[in-house]
Amino acid sequence: MVENVADTPQAPVEDNRLNPMFVDDVVAALEAGDIERVRLLADPLHPADVADLMEQVEAVDRAALAAALGDKLDADAFAEMNDYVRDDLIDALEPQQVGDLVQQLDTDDAVAIIEDLDADDQREVLRSLPADDRAAIEEALSYPEESAGRVMQRELIAVPEHWTIGQVIDFLRENPDLATDFWEIFVVDTGHHPVGTMRLSWVLRTPRKVAVADVMQREQTLIPVDMDQEEVALRFQKYALISAAVTDATGRLVGVITVDDILHIIQEEAGEDILKLSGAGDGDVNEPVFETVKVRVRWLMVNLGTAILASLVIGLFAATIEQMVALAILMPIVASLGGNAGTQTMAVAVRALATNELTESNTSRQIGKEIKVALMNGAVIAIIVGLVAGLYFANAHLGWVIAVAMVGNILVAGLAGVLVPLTLDRFDIDPAVASSVFVTMTTDVMGFFLFLGLAAATGLTPAG
Repeated sequence: MVENVADTPQAPVEDNRLNPMFVDDVVAALEAGDIERVRLLADPLHPADVADLMEQVEAVDRAALAAALGDKLDADAFAEMNDYVRDDLIDALEPQQVGDLVQQLDTDDAVAIIEDLDADDQREVLRSLPADDRAAIEEALSYPEESAGRVMQRELIAVPEHWTIGQVIDFLRENPDLATDFWEIFVVDTGHHPVGTMRLSWVLRTPRKVAVADVMQREQTLIPVDMDQEEVALRFQKYALISAAVTDATGRLVGVITVDDILHIIQEEAGEDILKLSGAGDGDVNEPVFETVKVRVRWLMVNLGTAILASLVIGLFAATIEQMVALAILMPIVASLGGNAGTQTMAVAVRALATNELTESNTSRQIGKEIKVALMNGAVIAIIVGLVAGLYFANAHLGWVIAVAMVGNILVAGLAGVLVPLTLDRFDIDPAVASSVFVTMTTDVMGFFLFLGLAAATGLTPAG
């Protein structure tokens, strides 16, 4: 037993985070072999908090903690768990144990666990499942990754349009195997094509004798089974949906996507785009060191190439720089401000493309806007930098040169920030992945070329 260990903290979760003292207590009890204490501490936790606890402890302690938690580490906790942590724990389980977990989950959560397994492990787990569950999961796995078919649930309520409200209520009460969590009831025709939908509130407040066809809402947003999950999220956002029917190529109802699934997708896609812009890969704190290095070094090598290109441009004007050291001092200012201006525009453009706010119909208007913004920002920065540089180095010619170069580079940065993502998007290349490299290269190269080129072309000398 653990000696001198404090009682269970009054608030194991504070501000949506596990209390650090609580985590320390769990680790101390685990190291002391006090399994009863570990279970006592974890007893009040929500499955999502149990998942957080598994992520907070050291990797070497997770297997022992999983064994200590026992039934507390259930399917719901696995569904909420970080992918890397979950994969580690799944690898330590037997296929039959994984199959038992999967049977407790909705189809979308079960697919999220099984799709990351090796092919051999997938077959073993699927073989351990009942025929109906196995067929549903195999069908889901047949759809493209990050598609509606992968994230939809098969558990839904569908009724024929010729029923009455009373028949619907009786159907819900007399069938204990129906889905337990749902917001809408879908209405289908004889071919199982969705023709309408009813909210639960309508069903509860409508007399039993009223026909379903007279209550249902015929207009609804249907999600094709192969639609990308990011596009699905945009539809939920645009039309303020709580749930939506998913249909196959023939228009038959095959599943439902609910807003709680969409919240995960929005968080995942938003974080993914930010990390892609920085070249940080998945950016997961639980990602193995080697995987992190492999992803990041790839982009560092690309940046090395662009840096070499910029240095070659500087080399073209080596003689001019030798005549005036002030040029070397001021060069980073031109490149840095241009890079920041380009990054601002690029971030807005990438987000607008991701949310369908930037389309063919408003591209010209957006480019025109960025030109105006760049010219105004460039003028303000040019005046400040030009005056400071001219006064500091007592050289009005130098101040004029850097001011003109600053306006030119910020204008180039604004155009690159919007044109690069647009061009990549037209070639079906994710703008979030490659935009930053090309924008940075453009602003660095053009910044050095404009500044040093103007200095050389106008015969800038230390005396001005």
